[in-house]
Amino acid sequence: MTVATGRVVAGRYELATLIGQGGMGQVWTAYDGRLDRRVAVKLLRPDKVAGQEADELRRRFVRECRVTAQVDHPGLVTVHDAGSEGEELFLVMQYVDGADLSDHLAENDPYPWQWAVAVAAQLCAVLSAVHAVPIVHRDLKPRNVMVKQDGTVTVLDLGVASVMDADTTRLTHTGTPIGSPAYMAPEQAMGGAVGPYTDLYALGVLLHELLSGDVPFAGSTALGVLHRHLYEPPLPVRRIRPEVPEALENLVLRLLAKDPQHRPASAQEVYEHLALLLPARGMPTGGPLDPTRPFVRPHAPWPDRARTPAPQPAPVPPAAEAEKPDVARAVDDVKRLLGEGRITQAVDILGAILPAAAEQHGERSPVVRTLRKQYAATLMDDGQYRRALPELRRLADERAAEAGRADPQSLRHRYDAAQCLEQLGEPAAALAEYRALLPYYENQYVDPDPDLAHDVRRRIGHLLLALGDRAAAHETLARLLHDVERLHGPGHPLAAEIRRTLTWLGQVRG
Repeated sequence: MTVATGRVVAGRYELATLIGQGGMGQVWTAYDGRLDRRVAVKLLRPDKVAGQEADELRRRFVRECRVTAQVDHPGLVTVHDAGSEGEELFLVMQYVDGADLSDHLAENDPYPWQWAVAVAAQLCAVLSAVHAVPIVHRDLKPRNVMVKQDGTVTVLDLGVASVMDADTTRLTHTGTPIGSPAYMAPEQAMGGAVGPYTDLYALGVLLHELLSGDVPFAGSTALGVLHRHLYEPPLPVRRIRPEVPEALENLVLRLLAKDPQHRPASAQEVYEHLALLLPARGMPTGGPLDPTRPFVRPHAPWPDRARTPAPQPAPVPPAAEAEKPDVARAVDDVKRLLGEGRITQAVDILGAILPAAAEQHGERSPVVRTLRKQYAATLMDDGQYRRALPELRRLADERAAEAGRADPQSLRHRYDAAQCLEQLGEPAAALAEYRALLPYYENQYVDPDPDLAHDVRRRIGHLLLALGDRAAAHETLARLLHDVERLHGPGHPLAAEIRRTLTWLGQVRG
């Protein structure tokens, strides 16, 4: 299945970066041209939907996606759109910012058992909502679980496996099972009826993998793996990780029971067992992407949200990794996208091209400086003030080091940075920045700019109001009103705005 970057699906979703590929299809980051937002698009392989049953499969796919979209749970990826185009089926979902559980395990090996408990507990909450519909996921595995920046997990691909084949346990002509053999329950492998107990078995495999570092049953062939699922007992995890609580080991063994009747009765029951092992409320968490955080600090703000994170460039498509990025072409693309109002897509291209431009032209080159200015401005236009702020501060400092603190470009970057601080709800920091800027615009250091000075003074007055200093706000705005009327007359729009604010303060008579 070959799909080109830039292809538009359903006349609306422009494919950008291939982020996943498997037996059923591909997953791309994409841009919703109508709403200018980042989404994920899954394209299902044409050979899976071709043939005599193609029409029926398409109907079942859309029906299943409609049912999936009705499941209301924060741990389940949101479905935006679904349909078919030519011989392909497509599913449009929310873009989840985080790491899939497989990568999260690889980056944190050995995986803390408390984290494994927290991940499994969150998955039980999702499965409980899904099974109530009722829907069976059928393909629960680490690659279908995302750990978001705030530690919460999101489940992907709900319902897709059940749509792709009415009997998901049948083998294809190549002998490869439809599904993921390493996580497949015995009854699923044998063609028996699947149910919520099938997902609980997959949860047991997943938990075993998190705790031991490997799935309980592996092999060189799919049939060999399925044979082990059917006939071999799993290795108790405490033989590999003695620090794992015995109660957790027993729960994993129950989940991996060959007979569905010997497994826990429901995801709710599994959750109740896991809840006894969760970290206590108020305990410190282990940093970003810590899945215990939702339990020890429920509904708390995201970690590090109060600080300004370094902006992360968009991922580079695999096909382009070996090639030198074309900076000039990227700049042209950005201009076109901005002209079309597609700001989010322009931001990602700028963020991705900056490292290549710095390598080609030098970090301090005019080309890179211009790109970074455009990047900061576009981030502001896209409302991404937290990402724009460090870029603006860096630009201001570099320009000031070259041309002095009074350089107009450096001052403009500082002014934009102060605006970001305002938008981020940091009035004290924004006020300090505007006050530091004001003398430069009031002719002490550079050619005076009365209009810009008036704007800064207006913002200072409003920030004083936000900080509760009404007397200082009144004095600042009253002086500003006098100066604006003297320069532009009483009918100037800024004068009218200031007068309304002063009237609201109850300080103006007549």
